[in-house]
Amino acid sequence: MAIYEITSDKIKKIEETSFRGAGVKERNDLQRLLREQIEIISPDTLVIAEEFGEWEGSKRRIDLLGLDKKANLVVIELKRTEDGGYMELQAIRYAAMVSTMTFDKAVEVYGQYLKKMEKEVGARETILEFLGWDESEIDEDQFAQDVRIVLASAEFSKELSTAVMWLNEREIEIRCIRLKPYAYDERLLLDVQQIIPLPEAEQYQVQISEKNRKERIARTSRDYTKFDVSINGQMESQLGKNKAIFRVVFHLCQSGISPQDIEAIIFWRRLFEVADGDLNSQEFVEVIETEKVKKGGSFDSKRYFCNQTDLIVFDGKTYAFSNQWGTRTKEAINLLLNKFPDKEITCTVSGSQFKLIR
Repeated sequence: MAIYEITSDKIKKIEETSFRGAGVKERNDLQRLLREQIEIISPDTLVIAEEFGEWEGSKRRIDLLGLDKKANLVVIELKRTEDGGYMELQAIRYAAMVSTMTFDKAVEVYGQYLKKMEKEVGARETILEFLGWDESEIDEDQFAQDVRIVLASAEFSKELSTAVMWLNEREIEIRCIRLKPYAYDERLLLDVQQIIPLPEAEQYQVQISEKNRKERIARTSRDYTKFDVSINGQMESQLGKNKAIFRVVFHLCQSGISPQDIEAIIFWRRLFEVADGDLNSQEFVEVIETEKVKKGGSFDSKRYFCNQTDLIVFDGKTYAFSNQWGTRTKEAINLLLNKFPDKEITCTVSGSQFKLIR
């Protein structure tokens, strides 16, 4: 496909060029410009990181990491090559690596990005405003339910296009955006087109995925289940999700189970904030706040069990357990009780005769 100029006496073809031929660099030019106008290739997206690579054992970095209006993460990969290389495989690896990112981690990452860009706005406040959330609506189980992928390249090979269409059919959302540069009167024009999925076919794909989306929404909807927790024969009844799992975790730590062991079991989310030393509540909050500010973030103590009697001291460190719990609370409690059956803990859904663990 070509672009033409209509004049009074003819239709004139505008010459296609290449990014390399036009002297456009992938990172210093294309990425730099698109991060400031990401809506060109990914509408309704907030860029929260550039060259993101906070994982151990790998030097790989995501070109741009974003967040969409549905609180899904968006992995954005850019290539100025003529075939896209193997960017779909690279992007899938990145998507898997960031899939466990929590809301608080996203705030921390965005804070670092804002500091690098020398933008004086609050990371947490900006994300909440972008999502249309307030503090009371934050639910870790509703954050980053999916990771979307956007691939932008001068062209895409047949092999890459086939792979992306196959993955889309299996509900891994990948969009391919073709960026074609044209030389015109010493100016550089850019033709931007979404080629996968084709815009006219996108509604059809939405319809065939409707059932799966409804099931996912049902799984992530809020519930107000209450729990009865018995520890060493002493029962507490009608506990909310956050207090029920806190009672379990607090007792396990008092019984000699390390917070790290607990984190290894409930691996899909962040559980603790931690500071060195045996600290009281005020000291702990001050230390964590200072560390967060240094990294461009902030700390909301209301989102953790930070009262003096709730802090967990283990092996020379002080821990505060998260009080943000959603629909996977039952699963988390079950995993802990099954892992440590000798700790004299039982947990029952209030009003039910059946224990979570049998």
